[in-house]
Amino acid sequence: MKVHNVSLKISAVRPEQYPDEGYPEIGLVGRSNVGKSSLINRLINRKSYARTSSQPGKTQTLNFYDVESMLYLVDVPGYGYAKVSKAEREKWGRMIETYLTQRETLRGVVSLIDARHEPTELDVQMVEFLHYYELPILVVATKIDKVSRSKWNKVEKDIKKKIKIEEQDELILFSATEKIGEEEVWNWIEKRTKITEGVQDNGI
Repeated sequence: MKVHNVSLKISAVRPEQYPDEGYPEIGLVGRSNVGKSSLINRLINRKSYARTSSQPGKTQTLNFYDVESMLYLVDVPGYGYAKVSKAEREKWGRMIETYLTQRETLRGVVSLIDARHEPTELDVQMVEFLHYYELPILVVATKIDKVSRSKWNKVEKDIKKKIKIEEQDELILFSATEKIGEEEVWNWIEKRTKITEGVQDNGI
């Protein structure tokens, strides 16, 4: 999908702040600094529209990006950032859980994992959580350009070994800088949201 028009609709912390247009939504989850903003920028063909930061834990809200007035990409706060208080982490956790379990327009979740390292226990728990609530999952291994191409098969095997990727789930290797996996990610999003370029199926 070629994106021409995109805007940050709202940064929300409570359900009453969520957009109400009824567009299908795709949530993006992952550890802090795993590359969610870079993935969004790659998908919407912008260099730095989604806020990237070298400081993990900076995203503290649900950021709703309106794509072509057809779809919302929702940047969910990163988990696993230790340099915030326990109370703050618990608040983020409740906000994330509320969105993922109660948002009726959520059509699927992209779970990002750093390809340079084995999935963490928090990564495993997130995928288990998404499975429990029967949410469609796309696992994206980010920063694959930082891994030797000869080890890409090993990256896939390690992720599949650590995380219980079920038959209906998909796994894609991705690099924002090298544009690896961009088309495949968009294909999954379009399939889940039933949108095609310039057309939305209003029956979903």
